[in-house]
Amino acid sequence: MDLRAALTIALAAFLLNCGSAPPAGDATAYRVYVTNEASGDLSIIDSATNEVIATVPLGKRPRGIQVSPDHKTIYVALSGSPFAPPGVDESTLPPADKSADGIGVFDVRSSKLLKVIPGGSDPEQFVVNRAGNRLYIANEDVALASILDLESGQVIHSIKVGEEPEGVGLSPDGKFVYITSEDDSEVFVIETATDKLIKSFKVGYRPRVAAFLPDGSKAYISEENGGSVSVVDATRHEVVGKIQLGGEEVKPMDIAVAPDGKRIYVSTGRFRKVFVIDTATDQALSSFEVGLRPWGIALSPDGKTLYTANGPSNDVSVVDLATEKVTAKIKVGDRPWGVAIVP
Repeated sequence: MDLRAALTIALAAFLLNCGSAPPAGDATAYRVYVTNEASGDLSIIDSATNEVIATVPLGKRPRGIQVSPDHKTIYVALSGSPFAPPGVDESTLPPADKSADGIGVFDVRSSKLLKVIPGGSDPEQFVVNRAGNRLYIANEDVALASILDLESGQVIHSIKVGEEPEGVGLSPDGKFVYITSEDDSEVFVIETATDKLIKSFKVGYRPRVAAFLPDGSKAYISEENGGSVSVVDATRHEVVGKIQLGGEEVKPMDIAVAPDGKRIYVSTGRFRKVFVIDTATDQALSSFEVGLRPWGIALSPDGKTLYTANGPSNDVSVVDLATEKVTAKIKVGDRPWGVAIVP
């Protein structure tokens, strides 16, 4: 093959992959996707360069973000409800734009928002089931959990849960969905085979996220106003312990679980740090500072790198977990909220 032909083939391959997902089979290549709540868009970061390679408009208040099991689609919760931080007088807020509520469907290959489908009122967080054909969604302002059928693009069922439902977690076997209620300090358990509520149990103040270990033995619930994390027996759906995180203004928020299940990582909002918890002992091993008010966090596929969305500073921190040091900060959109990884 002569040089001209080789260059032509190389150029064609480059153009084909521009804006698309990393080549399949490359274990080190992945993209980081960040929802920016205030600017209404999605930042796409190349993990190899730590640079934003695209910013895609989504709609109002993109927050929760999840990846389909086949890694071909990203779903994003969109909401027309006004910003309402804790303690705000809701009577002073402008009316909600309910036409903006929905679930954005984003194609990974083309890096395009394909459509927005109904997701109930004020969707915030959600999960995709193991079959990839349903979403279980927390509808914050109406105390409901909506079940969205992705084939029809319609909500097929709604379940009454506690006030201000927030976090949604799916057990590794796909049999149970946990939904946290911020106002009621309670977790609601939905059985996916029947789509019925089978149990609820009390946890600490203002629970935010529910995350399961890969073997399904335990779940962890972050408790923003308790400065703590509840440990749950995920077979009996009962709290069996509590991890109190030390420090003033510790606000446990998101949880990332290591691929091997040996560690969980907890962001702490205005405390600026991430805590590392040993899941064998359920004790905090260490903590490290990452940035201003970290909320959403995610781990690289190999579990060696952590990404945190730092809302007030409009950036994402990249952390080498071997050293627990921030190796880069990446400017993104306004008020980054959620983080997802696509290998």
